[in-house]
Amino acid sequence: MRNPRLPLALVLLLAAGSAAAHPGHEPAGFFTGFVHPLGGLDHFLVMLTVGLLAARQGGAARWALPVGFLLAMLAAAGLAWAGLPFPAAEAGIAASLLALGLLLATPARLPLAASLPLVAACALGHGYAHGAEMGAGSLLGYAAGFTAASGLLHGAGYVLARCLPERPWAIVLRRVMGTAIAGTGLLLLGA
Repeated sequence: MRNPRLPLALVLLLAAGSAAAHPGHEPAGFFTGFVHPLGGLDHFLVMLTVGLLAARQGGAARWALPVGFLLAMLAAAGLAWAGLPFPAAEAGIAASLLALGLLLATPARLPLAASLPLVAACALGHGYAHGAEMGAGSLLGYAAGFTAASGLLHGAGYVLARCLPERPWAIVLRRVMGTAIAGTGLLLLGA
């Protein structure tokens, strides 16, 4: 004879796991900070796009864009930790997808004097969101975690771009990726 409570118990067990996956249920530390940029499509795509854009640049811009993003992201996280409001953070995240996606979709290579402030501005909403969603725990560990994951995603985008040959199909692929990323930002702005 089957136990009628077994399916209900399984559903409750699975639901408890998903509820605990949201931030704020565990003490913040390196691991929770590390998984934060990986858990949201918006954060993941922007971090990857910064690496893709950096690979198209020459000289100092190749490292300045990711480092500038990380520093601006940490500064904005500091605003959240200080309790200062940043009401446009979510719109800034969506706008960053739109702006960086469009830049990736075009063959334009902005000079460092233009690309660095743009990338840093795009980092502000992401950093504020990381800081605001920390919860209780180790500030230093959490910041190190989301900074490390963001840097790794920048690196993954860089390596991906450097592995693609300068062939017509790769240029089309980059434009399609940029258009899809910009489209994601546009959808988020409309939501």
